[in-house]
Amino acid sequence: MSMSVLNNISGLAAQNQLQLTSTGLQNTLLQLSSGSRINSGADDAAGLAIANGLAANTTALTQSAQNATDGVGMLQVADGSLSQVTTLLNRAVTLATEASNGTVSSSQQVSMDNEFTSIKAEIDRIGSNTTYNGAKVFSGATTSVYISDGTNAGSSSIDATVGKLSSSSIGFAGTSSQSLSGDNLTSVTFAQAALTDITTAIANIAADRGKLGADVNRLQSATNVVNNQVQNLTSAEDNISSANIAQDVANMTKYNILQSTGMAALQQSNQSQQAILKLLQ
Repeated sequence: MSMSVLNNISGLAAQNQLQLTSTGLQNTLLQLSSGSRINSGADDAAGLAIANGLAANTTALTQSAQNATDGVGMLQVADGSLSQVTTLLNRAVTLATEASNGTVSSSQQVSMDNEFTSIKAEIDRIGSNTTYNGAKVFSGATTSVYISDGTNAGSSSIDATVGKLSSSSIGFAGTSSQSLSGDNLTSVTFAQAALTDITTAIANIAADRGKLGADVNRLQSATNVVNNQVQNLTSAEDNISSANIAQDVANMTKYNILQSTGMAALQQSNQSQQAILKLLQ
């Protein structure tokens, strides 16, 4: 091998290798500090695109689960209100049954009818004033709960309808509603007719609650599916983007050793150039 003072080839080789080692150590420390294998597009362009797509899917699905939960909340408010209506109607059954008895005086029937009127007024109030998030629950409008993973193919809606409720229209899940507005308990005949209507209204409320329960179950099932998707997509994203800590620690040890040996090699190559001076002595 010829000796030259113009270029230190071995020094350049050691310097280049030391630069590669420094870059590798820097990337390893970045992965360890961030916990992510992909910190820029240069690390893994394809992996970055896939991981970002999965993150967008996860974000949309997480909100979709909240959408379904909100839908369940609205339906549960409606169900709770209908439960109270059933309690009121059961009291009305008692009053109508008592007023149908021939031993009850007309003044007592009037008193019973007054309470029955109050019951109907309370049913009207529940139907008009029950709200969820500022909107009327018993509006008769269809609520669409949007479920999506952020793509057209993965988007759908679950429709739930809570019908109108009033003393003149009880029951929205059956074939026809029952009106109590024209009923009264002021006579045996009227009380017996009212009793029949009240019994029908109770059956209608039970059907309504059954429909709401089915809608709640569907939304809860959709939530379970969405949560499972979120879990699996998060796992897939994690496999792509997360740093391999054990491997990075091993790489850090390797690069630290290479950095030390590289510095020693560079120092040695510089000293070998100085040996040429001895030939001039």
